[in-house]
Amino acid sequence: MGQVYGSSVRKVHRGVHVMALLAVASLTFAACGGSSDSKDSSDTTAAAATDTTVPASDAPTGVEMKIGLVNTEGTPGLDFPDIRRFMSATIDYLNLHGGMGNRPMKLETCVAKGSPETSQVCAQELIGKGVELVLLGLDLFPDYKTYGAANVPVIGVLPILTPDYTANALFLTGGNATTMGAFAALAKDHFKAKTVGIVQSDNAGSNSTAASLMAALDVAGIKHKEVKGGDNETDAGYQGLMREAAKDNPDLLVSLYADAGCIGTMRGRASLGIKIPVITTSICADKDVLDAVGEDAMGWVFAGASEDKDTPERAIMRGILQPIMNVPAEEITGASLGLGGLGYLQIMSLVDYANQMQAAGTEVTGASLYSYLKTTKGLFLFGGIQPIDCGAAPKYPAVCSFSFPMLEYKGAGKLGKLEGVDLVDSTPYLP
Repeated sequence: MGQVYGSSVRKVHRGVHVMALLAVASLTFAACGGSSDSKDSSDTTAAAATDTTVPASDAPTGVEMKIGLVNTEGTPGLDFPDIRRFMSATIDYLNLHGGMGNRPMKLETCVAKGSPETSQVCAQELIGKGVELVLLGLDLFPDYKTYGAANVPVIGVLPILTPDYTANALFLTGGNATTMGAFAALAKDHFKAKTVGIVQSDNAGSNSTAASLMAALDVAGIKHKEVKGGDNETDAGYQGLMREAAKDNPDLLVSLYADAGCIGTMRGRASLGIKIPVITTSICADKDVLDAVGEDAMGWVFAGASEDKDTPERAIMRGILQPIMNVPAEEITGASLGLGGLGYLQIMSLVDYANQMQAAGTEVTGASLYSYLKTTKGLFLFGGIQPIDCGAAPKYPAVCSFSFPMLEYKGAGKLGKLEGVDLVDSTPYLP
C-alpha cells in the first residue's frame, strides 16, 4: 500500500473541504508582501501597488464603535472559529494602536450554525445590540433584509453562495467566481492554453470550485477535462490522477487539491515526468508543503500567493497572531494562516480605510466606512497589492476585488513572481 500524505502538513484550523477552497483560494495576504517594485505591460495583468497605513502607536481616544460579527461555528463540516479568534486578537491589538480611525472597537459576535434560521437570529441579535456595522466571517445565509431594514451596513470578506454577489453588501474578495476567473485569464493570456486538465477531490467544496473554474474556462473558449479523486489518496492514487489528467497532453493542468493533496499531486506529477505546467491555489504555497516536496514543485504556479518579504505589515501580523497560532513567528506567512486569515485580512483592511478617512477629516462611522469603501478609487487590500474596485463587474456588484498576484516555484524552497505577470485580472472571464 502506498503512503497516504497528510501528517506532515501543519494546519491552523483551515476548516473542512466543504469550504476550504471557497475561502483559501481567495486569500492573497498582501500583508506579507508589501508594495510591488515592478510593473509590466502584459495583457494579463493589472499593474497596481501602493503603501498602506501602519496602525498608530497610541491608543484611540474617540467614541467606541460597536461592530457585529456573524461567523459559522460548531456544526460538523461548518466550524470556523479561527476567523473569530484571529479577528478578535487583531481588534485587541488595534485598540492599543489607533483603533478604527481613532475609535476603539467593541466586537459583538454571534455564531450561526449553517442554517437560514440561525443567521436570522444572529441578525436580530446584533441589531438589538445596536451595532453600527456588521461584518460577515463565513455565513452561508446572511439575513440582508433585517440589516437593510435597520440601515446597518454589511461588509463581508468572502461571498459564498450566488445571492451574495448581488446582495446589499460589500465583499472584500470575490470567492470562487473571481479566483477561477483569474485561473482562466492566466491560462488564456499567459499560457496560451487551448486545453486544460483538472484534478480535484470529489467533495462539495472542490466540486463547487471546479464548476466555477469550468464556467470561466468556457468563457475563455478553453476545452477542459475533469478528473476526480478522494480527499486523501495514496502515492499511487495521486499518480493515477495526474496521469489521467495529462493523458491527452493538455496545454495546462489545474490542481484543486489542498493540504495533503498538494504534496501528493506535486510528487505524482514529478514521478511521472510530466512537464505540463500546473496552476493551483495559494494553500499549496504553504512552507510545510514546499519543504515536503522540494524540487518536485518546479513548474507549479500559485494563484493568490504573495512574496514573503520583510515589511512592517508582516511584522504586525506575526506579532498579533503568533500567540494564537503557537508556532515560531518566522513560520507565520500568509499561506500558513488558513481560514482564520480571513478575519485578520478583513479587519486590517477596514482599519486601513478608516485611518485614511480620518486623515482626510472624514468622520468614521459604520455607514461612512461602507460608503467610502464602495465609492473610493485607489484603495487596496491591506498590504498594498490587490486593488479594490467595488462593483467593477456589473454581474457582481457586491464584489470589491478582482485581481490576483501569481507566484511560481523558483527552486531551493523559494517562490517568486511568475515571469511576465504582475497581477491577473479576472473580469474578462467571469462566468
